[in-house]
Amino acid sequence: MDSRSRSRVIVLVVAVVLAAFMIGLGFAQCSSANVSGGMASSPAAASSAASATAPSTAPSTPSSLASSSTVSSSSAASSSVQTSSASAASSQKEAEERAKAEAEERAKKEAEERAKAEAEERERAEAEERARAEAEEQARIQAEEEARRAEEQRQQESRPSPANLSIAEDYRASFVHGDKGAQYQKYIVLHDTESEADAYSVIGYWDGNGAGVAAHFVVNKDGSVVQCVPMDKITHHAGFGDTGHNASFGVEDESRDDKVGTTPIGDWAADYGMNSYSIGIEMVHVGGSGYYPEEQLQAVDALIAYIDSYYGFQSTIIDHKEWRSGNSDTSPEFAGYLANYQDHRTHN
Repeated sequence: MDSRSRSRVIVLVVAVVLAAFMIGLGFAQCSSANVSGGMASSPAAASSAASATAPSTAPSTPSSLASSSTVSSSSAASSSVQTSSASAASSQKEAEERAKAEAEERAKKEAEERAKAEAEERERAEAEERARAEAEEQARIQAEEEARRAEEQRQQESRPSPANLSIAEDYRASFVHGDKGAQYQKYIVLHDTESEADAYSVIGYWDGNGAGVAAHFVVNKDGSVVQCVPMDKITHHAGFGDTGHNASFGVEDESRDDKVGTTPIGDWAADYGMNSYSIGIEMVHVGGSGYYPEEQLQAVDALIAYIDSYYGFQSTIIDHKEWRSGNSDTSPEFAGYLANYQDHRTHN
């Protein structure tokens, strides 16, 4: 065999061997695909799968590359459009939520401002109402005060002036039974002497009998007045009072009163506090003898005004039988005058 024939044989053998190899390789790939999940059910499918998975031994053509590039570009473009659309939708939603939140915040602030304005208006109205009520109350108080002062002035003008009262003094040491400062003064007690004797005679009788009984003042029928005990001293003019009267009259049986000459008169009249808290006025009069002369009553008016002026306040006016029931002081004919004294401090 010459060299040309030998070369032909060799080429033929190589071709057969190569063909056999390729065929065997195809069957092996097909079997592998069927085992892995049945991706190809026929030799054609196996061949396709082998072509898709196996490295290509032939270079890609320009047409296939162009097709692949077009598909990729379309996919990318579609994905970009979808992304842009989703982003736009998200931005719009966020803008709407922000707008809603801003609107709610504005509404909240407006509501708060309205509430604040209403509260301020309410407070202003209440303040004005309070100021008006206070002004009315002040005006009422001022009117009442002016009316009170006018009434006091009227009463003062209607009373006899204490400066016009002439008082004679006839002090007796035996009539003094302790100190009675202004802080203890509460009552003016009115009495009848139950005698027609004049003031000096009455005072002499008191001093002479040793009983220690007296009053601060004695008023004659003609209106003359004699003082026999200073007003800041205790004298025995009221004596014992009904049991329980100390508490009801707000007085006490104190050690300031020496009680010299006193004699208890019974358990029914065991209280002895009035002397320490009062001024005694005796009027020359006998019960049942008739009404009191006008001159005497006017003198009593002036004397009460004098006592009020001396202390700077008005003492409560009572008569002796109010302190001790059953006592004759003052007489029944004095009842109307007593009521007037207790009401407006003059006899008429």
